[in-house]
Amino acid sequence: MNKHLGGFNMYSIGDVAKKLNISTSALRFYDRQGLLPFEQRDAAGRRQFREQDLNLIEAIACFKEGHVPVKDIATFIQYCMEGDSSLQKRYALISKESDDLAQKIAVLQKDYDYLQYKKWYFKTAVQAGTEKIHFIKDSNFVDPQARKDFEKLYQDKQKRQNLVDF
Repeated sequence: MNKHLGGFNMYSIGDVAKKLNISTSALRFYDRQGLLPFEQRDAAGRRQFREQDLNLIEAIACFKEGHVPVKDIATFIQYCMEGDSSLQKRYALISKESDDLAQKIAVLQKDYDYLQYKKWYFKTAVQAGTEKIHFIKDSNFVDPQARKDFEKLYQDKQKRQNLVDF
């Protein structure tokens, strides 16, 4: 339960976990890695967080999901603790991570599109009772036209799921 102390709402680790949909074990991991220098403790030694801490925790979680190394996350948090003097450094770090994530998304999208093609390939083969429908005549080689046919059909975003799902 959040408490109001000294003009600030204070949140327990459980409150933060629920509010940000992050596990308490992840929050404890972030603490062990030195990523929560802003964390406070109550008289009983329990972690306490202020409303403004939630933004940094959300940034940490985002970085972790994007597979940003802990040392780079720690650098970002340190920059945040430095205040306005580090705005350009923070922008540069966020820009780099954003560009890296865009590249990862592009690779994942390419892989996803390929798997969608293979789903279509096997769905249509199952429906025909043979994959020979995709072969070059009188061979066991997939006709490159099959992929082109799929890609043409796949352009219609409205029909994509029906194209690949039974």
